[in-house]
Amino acid sequence: MPGLDESLPFLPVRIAILTVSDSRTRTDDRSGDTLVARLEAAGHTLADRAIVRDEAAVIVERLRAWIADPGVDAVISTGGTGVTGRDVTPEAMAQVLEKEIPGFGELFRMLSYQTIGTSTVQSRAIAGVADGTYLFALPGSTGACKDAWDGILATQLDSRYRPCNFVELMPRLREHRTGE
Repeated sequence: MPGLDESLPFLPVRIAILTVSDSRTRTDDRSGDTLVARLEAAGHTLADRAIVRDEAAVIVERLRAWIADPGVDAVISTGGTGVTGRDVTPEAMAQVLEKEIPGFGELFRMLSYQTIGTSTVQSRAIAGVADGTYLFALPGSTGACKDAWDGILATQLDSRYRPCNFVELMPRLREHRTGE
C-alpha cells in the first residue's frame, strides 16, 4: 500500500518557482504564492523565485541558470502550458530536458479531469530531468497548482513516500556523466 514511511528521515528539497506570464507581478502572482506556501508547509526550501515573459528564449535562460545552480534541486513553473500562441513553456522545457517524465502530464490531466472535466485536455503540463534537476511545468491557474502539488508533487518530493519517490533518485540523476 503506498504511503509515508514515518521511520525514514524527511529530506527537504530546494525548489525554485518560475511564473511564466506577460501580465503577472509578484503582488498578484497567486499561483506562484500557492506553490511557495505548499512547498514551505511541506518542509521544503524555496531556493529562488522569478517571473518571466511568455517567450521561449527567456524561459530557457532562466531554466538553464537554475539547472546549473547546485542550490536548486527542482524547478516548478506555472503558466504557459496552454495551446494559445503565447503558451511556449513546454517548448522551452523541451530545449533543456535530457529526459521527459511522460507519466507526470498524464497523471496531472487525470487529476485535473476530476476538477475541470474535459477542459484538462488544453493543458500541456510536462515534467522531466535536466543535468540532475527536476523540472515540472504546470498550468497558470491556482487550481492547477493545487491539483499538481496535492495530487503528485507532495508525495513524489517527499523522501518518505513509498514504494518510491523522486527524492531517492536524486543522487543517481547525473550518473550518466563520466566520473560522477
